[in-house]
Amino acid sequence: MTSLHVRASTPEPPSGWSKLRWYGPGLLWMLSAVGTGSILFTPRVAAAYEYQLLWLLLLVVFFMWVMIREMARYSIASGQTMLEGMYTLKGPKGWAVWFILVPQLLAASVGIAGLAGVVGSALQSFLPGNATLYGALLIGLSTMVVAGGQYSALERISRIMALVLMVMVIVAAVVVSPDMTKMAKGLTPTWPKESELYIILPWVGTILAGSMGIVWFGYWTATRGFGGGLESRDKDDECKESAPATEDNDQSVKSQRLNDWVKVMTGAATLGVVGGLLVITAFLILGAELLGGSGDIPKGTDVATDLTGLFSEVWGSWGEYLLLAAIIIALGGSVLANQDGWGRSFADMTLILTRDLRDSRQAGKTHALENWLKDKSGITLFKRKTLKRIFVVTVTGIIPIVIVLLFKDPVKVMSASGIVAALHTPFIALAALYVNRTRLADGIRPGIVATVSMATAGLFYLGFAGLYVWDLVAGGSGAS
Repeated sequence: MTSLHVRASTPEPPSGWSKLRWYGPGLLWMLSAVGTGSILFTPRVAAAYEYQLLWLLLLVVFFMWVMIREMARYSIASGQTMLEGMYTLKGPKGWAVWFILVPQLLAASVGIAGLAGVVGSALQSFLPGNATLYGALLIGLSTMVVAGGQYSALERISRIMALVLMVMVIVAAVVVSPDMTKMAKGLTPTWPKESELYIILPWVGTILAGSMGIVWFGYWTATRGFGGGLESRDKDDECKESAPATEDNDQSVKSQRLNDWVKVMTGAATLGVVGGLLVITAFLILGAELLGGSGDIPKGTDVATDLTGLFSEVWGSWGEYLLLAAIIIALGGSVLANQDGWGRSFADMTLILTRDLRDSRQAGKTHALENWLKDKSGITLFKRKTLKRIFVVTVTGIIPIVIVLLFKDPVKVMSASGIVAALHTPFIALAALYVNRTRLADGIRPGIVATVSMATAGLFYLGFAGLYVWDLVAGGSGAS
């Protein structure tokens, strides 16, 4: 069994009240990640099935907590991203990273297009113009912001609006007075008699963070300085809040420090997951109480208007416009965050997959191309920032604009992205578990409870993905 040694140097983990400054950003990170699944898919599920799938929501949220925690464990322990760990798996060189990269290229383009389509439909509801045009303009503007390196300046605003949206939704859910009897029944695992997997599966795939969001949480903890930050040799940027590290030759002391950092990360992940769960549950209540049984499922180009109707019934027209503003800013912020996250991940995967070629003295053509480009434009091709900009402009910029112009229904577009996420999650979860069990040193690798929980999460998503594929092959409209 191949194991990594624990990282050579690890800063002292925070203790007492000082932990709080590490927890708050975790809540804001998660709130900025839950936008799509909460705002778009949860009311649709609630309108169709009311509280029948509440148990499924709680189960998926628990599995998501397990998965993001294990992703971050690897980054804290090794100083590398999980993608670096997956690259070391046996088999064809880099096969696991390729298996993540290719489907996510599709998911990124479709996901950005769907998000922008929802924002466009919101803008169309109270401004003159076309939803498609607004969606395309949003993608264009956000691409310029992220590719230009200006995302961090707007990040705080979008996260604050996500927090405002959280408060609004929770208060509205309390005002409508949920049916506690029905909610209690929803805690018992049952399956709707007439179910549409096309409605349920994208919801499952996008609850909280989605498949790539699982990987991004590991990035987030590393760049925030948990455990000492990243130590990847391809890293261009510095950790934002890394504490000074100290050498310690005592292996038990190193392991204890790393485990203490894992506990701090677990607290941040728990707070974020609980906050996200509150938002999703609130949307579930609004959808069940105001739309349940009516057959009025938010869909098509009017999806944003249909969703704002949830608030107009509670607070009148001012609540409707307030939610519209929150949708535009929060989901617009999600477009920025997703472009930044996918661009960063694709750049990392490219650097990982081309590392041996770039290091080889036989890579004359690669070096020649890079040197020619640098002479002509001053651009260094195989640099993280350059690759990130290329992917942001193409995969999350130009291609999503084309999708928005060709496909008018943002719900169908986002559903395709959610389905990719649900189908992709089992591989990410099970591969990450294998990496943690075989590549981390004794004392820091996951224990029995974490291992069983992670394996169960992966098998759950695998079974759900298999159910969907079976439904497609059978030609049915839903599971019985």
